[in-house]
Amino acid sequence: MKRHTITCMILAALFVSTGSFPQEEKRGKIVAAAGDVQSVDAILASLYDVISGPAGEARDWGRFYSLFHPEARLIMSRLLKSGGARADVMAPEDYAKKAGPYLEDRGFFEREIHRCTERFGSVSHIFSTYECRYKAEDPKPFTRGINSIQLFHDSKRWWVVTVFWDAEPKEKAIPEKYLPAVNHGQSGVKR
Repeated sequence: MKRHTITCMILAALFVSTGSFPQEEKRGKIVAAAGDVQSVDAILASLYDVISGPAGEARDWGRFYSLFHPEARLIMSRLLKSGGARADVMAPEDYAKKAGPYLEDRGFFEREIHRCTERFGSVSHIFSTYECRYKAEDPKPFTRGINSIQLFHDSKRWWVVTVFWDAEPKEKAIPEKYLPAVNHGQSGVKR
């Protein structure tokens, strides 16, 4: 027990002396553009925009990080071949490292097609139905799913706290209540 405490103190001293703090500390110091975080609509539009782009185009990861609370997490629900599912939990930096090369190599455009919002005080929960294309002009998405997004308002701006998503499996369609109304000439995004 005593050795563990001493080891932790030495590691803490090394971090302080070298300036090597965890990435989350650095992320919290990136200043977001006011227009990206002033409203629920703005932060969601920014979140979708910053990961979308054509093949060969680098994403603005600084802008991406600026949307997230310093303790934020992204969680992907993944079906297992053996049955069941698991949750892959990542910090925004982990997501950028894992997904960045794929997004930039293949091209990736994700857009919101429907939204359900619940809010109380400084907390907002969004069920945001999305569809993804490799090129913006592709007639059909290659996948779609739902992002469960939790936002926090600190009286100055909105922060993304969690993005927890699940892609639509072939054998089970997204329920109608999470899809846009058909033939009403609307975008399908309900606020």
